[in-house]
Amino acid sequence: MASTTATRSGKSKSSGKGTARKRHTNNAGLIPLLARAVREVEASAQRGKATPANRTKFHVIALLMREERARVKTEEGLSDAERAETLKRLDGVASILAKTAARDTSLITMLEPAAPITEATRALKRKMMEQAGIDLPRLVIEPEPVATYVPPELAERQVEPPGVDSRLLSQPFLAPDLSRTHTPTPVVRLANWELLSPLLKSFEQGGGGSACMDLPEAPVPDRLAPKGLELMPHQARFLASVRDGHRSFLLADEPGLGKTAQSVIAASVADAYPLLVVVPNVVKMNWAREVERWTPQRRVTVIHGDGADIDAFADVFVVNYDILDRHLNWISRFGFKGMVVDEAHMIKNVQSQRSRNVLALADRIRDRVPGGRPLLLALTGTPLINDIDDFRAIWRFLGWTDAEKPGPELLSALESNGYTPADSAFYPAARQTVIDLGIVRRRKIDVAADLPAKRVVDLPVELDDDLGRGIREAERQLATKLMDRFARIKAGKLGRDLSDEAVIRMASAQELEDSTAQATGLNVFTMVRQIGQAKAGLAADYAAQLARSVGKVVFFAKHIDVMDRAEAAFADRGLKTISIRGDQTATFRQAQIDAFNSDPEVAVAVCSLTAAGVGVNLQAASDVVLAELSWTDAEQTQAIDRVHRIGQEEPVTAWRIVAAQTIDAKIAELIDTKAGLAARALDGAEAKREEEESVQMLALMHVLRGELGLR
Repeated sequence: MASTTATRSGKSKSSGKGTARKRHTNNAGLIPLLARAVREVEASAQRGKATPANRTKFHVIALLMREERARVKTEEGLSDAERAETLKRLDGVASILAKTAARDTSLITMLEPAAPITEATRALKRKMMEQAGIDLPRLVIEPEPVATYVPPELAERQVEPPGVDSRLLSQPFLAPDLSRTHTPTPVVRLANWELLSPLLKSFEQGGGGSACMDLPEAPVPDRLAPKGLELMPHQARFLASVRDGHRSFLLADEPGLGKTAQSVIAASVADAYPLLVVVPNVVKMNWAREVERWTPQRRVTVIHGDGADIDAFADVFVVNYDILDRHLNWISRFGFKGMVVDEAHMIKNVQSQRSRNVLALADRIRDRVPGGRPLLLALTGTPLINDIDDFRAIWRFLGWTDAEKPGPELLSALESNGYTPADSAFYPAARQTVIDLGIVRRRKIDVAADLPAKRVVDLPVELDDDLGRGIREAERQLATKLMDRFARIKAGKLGRDLSDEAVIRMASAQELEDSTAQATGLNVFTMVRQIGQAKAGLAADYAAQLARSVGKVVFFAKHIDVMDRAEAAFADRGLKTISIRGDQTATFRQAQIDAFNSDPEVAVAVCSLTAAGVGVNLQAASDVVLAELSWTDAEQTQAIDRVHRIGQEEPVTAWRIVAAQTIDAKIAELIDTKAGLAARALDGAEAKREEEESVQMLALMHVLRGELGLR
């Protein structure tokens, strides 16, 4: 940044004595220059809105007048008469500035001491000071400050996962960018305008149609999805935009439209590896699964805790917001070429540490990627939570704006529109300009033809708290218990003649019989209940995100304590709920159902899987969260069909919360295999025949096989 410091007192270079400023005469010195300039600005305002050049001049006059007034009041060597005369002349300039601002109210903000100073303002100010005979030092270009990506308060918390240095040493250089640098449009018309507030206002006013940029047609055939998978047309159109060179997006599709898959493949299309993905903890495992599913040729690693077990040579690094602060140091040096922020509304508070961490890393990635064009994706079905200002942090992350003004690309585009915020046409044009930078918003109803009428989507979650550790310990104890049964049977007379598989079946059957007879103690039923309790908070968190994004949500749980925890979590987030349980009268239950379907303030229906599974119509929602697993596919289907009913106009998505790396994941798989019975018996479909045992029995056999090393 250029700095200029005028000499306010001391010897003049030309005369050897006196002050650096020449004595004011009728036609020389600073004040006569200000008087002539302010008359020119006044005349311009009388003819209409001030031109950009006169706006700059107005601001410079205000700055110089303020500085001169402060100097005159404090400078020694001036007589009282000289001081009074000079202040009187400055008051005259101030009076004309005030009248001019009253005529053209857009100039009022420039009278504020904190009004932003542009490069054009600095240049004109220097020129006018030289014309007034003020000796100025030559311009000194100050070095840019060294960017700090780790705040001092977080320095001691930084960790260095093993393998990071090896990865950095293996790829020490980034490829050179040989593309031609884009020359920005000169900014003249908007040079002195404060633009962030008008840009936000352009969205607040509404109108102008869907906030979705024009996207290319979907390529035919789709060559982006791996074998066995197929992209939906709306997903392929987004990826075609990435293929065409677009690199920053606010992807605001409603939940259920495959934002994760689009982002994963976008990184492949843009070759944006290594890729950093910052997500809420509840979806961290799902992101890893989606990377493996949609880009099986790429390696993904999930960062837990201090990152002791990460794969430093992976292509995709998934980290949750809560632990990002301790990984800032190595991430900022790693050379990421792309960054995805999932549930980006979580960074809306630009003053929060979470938001500062994300924005600092995005700046660092822009600085390091050749050409300054990394792949940056902000994903959220809810870009606005409280008010229009929630856009600010997301736009900064994408590089569209900085803290105070639009970025170069956006500013050039606004200048090319030909309007200023004083023109009513500025607002719809500005809104479309921001949308064209990369806002993509599709609703379920917009792409209903692309979606199945009903689908179940598993959302694996990691239970890494005390409850999660307790569940894994309980599963180990259950495995030991089954192993003891297996050993006793095997050692008996009957067991000697049986195969291992037959003994596994016998031991599991005995355990299931004992578990059914006892309501407490360690068994498969109490373990599943414990898993449901551990998942309750994560499931409620995800349901709350859905409610903010798409509207009404139906939340199903099996146990009352899980329902209670969920209702408390929704209340803490300011979401109004109704409850459907088994101990309610028919009249009260119907009142709850009616409230959910007709009251726009009711966001979530918290329902018992058994009590609300039949005879209930909740079609005001199209999203269902299954916080706990049922033991049968039929019970799960009945719950989903409370929403998927005649009169439902949108595709229905059921989000099944599954505890990864626990028996919960196996139970989900077994429930799906049991669905084959209905498909074969009632729908005439060909389906793989499943075993006749119950899900509980098969789950126990799975645990025992694992303990025997037979999986």
